[in-house]
Amino acid sequence: MKSIEPSEKRDHSPVLVFTYGNPSRGDDAIGPAMFYLLERYIEESNERDNVELLTDFQLQIEHAVDLEQRQGVLFIDASQSSESPYEFHQLQPQRDNSYTTHAMSPAAVLAVYRQINRQQPPPSYMLTIRGYEFGLGQGLTEQARWNLQQGFDFVKKLLSTNVESWPKLKQF
Repeated sequence: MKSIEPSEKRDHSPVLVFTYGNPSRGDDAIGPAMFYLLERYIEESNERDNVELLTDFQLQIEHAVDLEQRQGVLFIDASQSSESPYEFHQLQPQRDNSYTTHAMSPAAVLAVYRQINRQQPPPSYMLTIRGYEFGLGQGLTEQARWNLQQGFDFVKKLLSTNVESWPKLKQF
């Protein structure tokens, strides 16, 4: 693996899809499960050069660097409070209570990006997929699996259009 010098520009796909969650905590595994669905989909489609996938347990300050040189970013996570099967909305940079913790909100990551780059982050969106049980050692619930599939179908629709069109797309 080649190390990248700080002065070197890294090549990035125009769109970053960032999933996150803990695969050991029931429906919190929705994010990582979406990562694997999208990984297969992107390998089989013509999106390999257009979309980069990233997954982690939680968002951290360092993830602001992953947003550089992007035309659009989609964050995907499980949520106990979102509508079923999922909710989709545009994000704005916002410094919040997660700003100084190990687990940051997507809006806080965007705020860090704006602070370190002295410019607005790329257009960024949040897809929360409704989960129900988040206990340690549990698997995905059946309803969460159904919601995940609905969210996956929606993400495929997003990836087939330009990022500028994303706010106009209907959720269901």
